[in-house]
Amino acid sequence: MTTETAQAVLVERKGNVLIATINRPEARNSVNAAVHLGLGLALEEAQSDPEVRVVIVTGAGDQAFCAGADLKALSRGERLAPDDKTQAGWGFAGFVQHPISKPIIAAVNGFALGGGTELALASDLVVAADSASFGLPEVKRGIFAAAGGAFRIVQQLPTKIAMEYLLTGEPFSAQKALELGLVNKIVPLSELMDAALELAGRIASNAPLSVQASKRLAMGIVDGAIASDAQFWAQNRKESRVVMTSEDAREGPLAFAQKRTPVWKAS
Repeated sequence: MTTETAQAVLVERKGNVLIATINRPEARNSVNAAVHLGLGLALEEAQSDPEVRVVIVTGAGDQAFCAGADLKALSRGERLAPDDKTQAGWGFAGFVQHPISKPIIAAVNGFALGGGTELALASDLVVAADSASFGLPEVKRGIFAAAGGAFRIVQQLPTKIAMEYLLTGEPFSAQKALELGLVNKIVPLSELMDAALELAGRIASNAPLSVQASKRLAMGIVDGAIASDAQFWAQNRKESRVVMTSEDAREGPLAFAQKRTPVWKAS
């Protein structure tokens, strides 16, 4: 692990809990290649260490849990994933296609728009600060929620409500996320980690093998993959080849940067 990777994601232990903190508050904890590798390696460490019973994922600072992809890194021509095929196969942030047997709690400390919401959707449980917000605004930028959000949100929220958020790109509050069942609990920001650790402690007090088998059965995890997701990821790749290379995909971020209304061409 490089120094950059170690600094991008801080890993610490508290008893049987591994805490992985995306540590780029100056960039709103957006995801670059160092975050992808750091978070992915943290999950690998948790999976392989029998002393780790629960994982908590959070963001540094009090503003953002994760702002999604690092667009500035992309504009510089940087890749957001490592060159290693296995590590790249972990999906966005080294996380969204990287199921492990240990339960994962997202401690959402601020806004979690786009990729941040997709990290929450890929987690097993979510504790959020009362000031947190969620949403998949990709359609406003000429792209789509390609890190699992487009199919996971309709699996986890009532279908009609999920479709509204997916197709409008509008954000929703932590309180609304709680009402819809995306979040297990909301607390003041100052109490967030205590609440996440309390929940982790209740899980960690149970028989580890029983907990892990229960998660694998509930999520359909077989040999480190969720078989039922395969068809969605295959379709995701097909859609990405069209949408992400379109003129609209270039126009959306440009209009956002120029603070103007985008002009869509459906091409």
